[in-house]
Formats: sequence, C-alpha cells, structure tokens
Amino acid sequence: MVMEDNIKVVRLYRFNGDSKTRAFVDISIGDFIIKGLRIVQGQKGPFLAMPQEKSKDGKWYNSFYAATKEAKQDLSQVVLAAYEQE
Repeated sequence: MVMEDNIKVVRLYRFNGDSKTRAFVDISIGDFIIKGLRIVQGQKGPFLAMPQEKSKDGKWYNSFYAATKEAKQDLSQVVLAAYEQE
C-alpha cells in the first residue's frame, strides 16, 4: 500500500453502485490504526471524509481529524493516491 512518513493505508474496501461513498479506508499512523475513513465522490472529485459518530443530539461529529491544514492535505494525498492505484 501507499505510505508517507508514518502514514500507511492498511485496508481499502471499494464500493460499486449509486452511493457517493466510493471506499472505506483504514490507516495506520505509527503504532495506531484509525478505522472508518471514507472516500466520497464530491462535485469536484473524490475527497477524504473523516470517521464520524452520531451524538445524543442526533448530529454527526468527526471522531478523528487533523490538527493542521497541512496534516489533512498529507493524509488526503496518501489515501487518495492509494485509491487511484488500486
């Protein structure tokens, strides 16, 4: 799979069909694994969506997110490159 520094795509499961979700992705960052990232087809092309969980108020909130814009760009670049390769 694709790896940049300590970010590695460990699983990429593609979907075929009418859904805007194109794939589910699990990544590892160092010794930690984050599950449930999604590749979603948007108006400007595919983008990386973070894992979410529903709260008591019925809204969805990201359970994992990048601390900086650069970190999110790096993560998106690695995951989308893996998606394009397979």
